[in-house]
Amino acid sequence: MSYPHLRTPEEKLADAKKLLSLPRIVVICGSTRFMTEMNEAELRETRAGRIVVKPACDMKSPHGLWSDPVEAEALKVRLDDLHRAKIRLADEALVVGDHIGDSTRAEIAYARSLGKPVRFTHPEADPGA
Repeated sequence: MSYPHLRTPEEKLADAKKLLSLPRIVVICGSTRFMTEMNEAELRETRAGRIVVKPACDMKSPHGLWSDPVEAEALKVRLDDLHRAKIRLADEALVVGDHIGDSTRAEIAYARSLGKPVRFTHPEADPGA
């Protein structure tokens, strides 16, 4: 007896994107110390016709939303989870900046584990090269 193939959530998402005729979705990854470069990359990717998702909170810059250290640590965990969701949603990742720290290295590994192509604004920074 043959059983029907049960589609994965990833396959269902890919099908939905096709049915909706969505443009390619790119997630920007990297240290928020490169926020200016991320904004520039967002402009360039958008101009190229892609939907862009990227970090929105630069916790390296002072702000009242993360001024309390305990709340800031909890927010960091939530933001990391949110960014992994953005990686799952995206068709590819674009890593911005010439420095790859531990968090960015983990984002790259996660994207690659999902089979997502990963591009670099500075290819020499690719930890997998």
